[in-house]
Amino acid sequence: MLNKRNTIALLPLAIALVGCSSGSDPVSYSVDVEPVLNKHCADCHLPGGDGDEASGFLVDSYSSVMNGTALGPVVVPGDSLSSSLYRLIAGKVDQSIQMPHTKEPMSEQEIAVVETWIEQGAQNN
Repeated sequence: MLNKRNTIALLPLAIALVGCSSGSDPVSYSVDVEPVLNKHCADCHLPGGDGDEASGFLVDSYSSVMNGTALGPVVVPGDSLSSSLYRLIAGKVDQSIQMPHTKEPMSEQEIAVVETWIEQGAQNN
């Protein structure tokens, strides 16, 4: 029988197990994220494009994505809500700066792929 002391002692183990069983399959940058960025962002965010000129943000490589804009990083590994890339594509910002500007918005599934990739640490995989 568990008493209060035993229950408290087991709490960190229970929290760790819940965290390990999130159920999310690993999201790959090259297989899952890069195609989404190419489809929705590359028209403007390649060298010389309007997005490059306006912000300095490029999607031509993992390194470029992680370098962010002229103002700093757009991806905070492990924290999608602090990542402006996620907030811009998910509509968590003013509509006037939501991305992509001139193309059809990303689907909920594509946004979820980027969000999960960031939450999983934004690995170069």
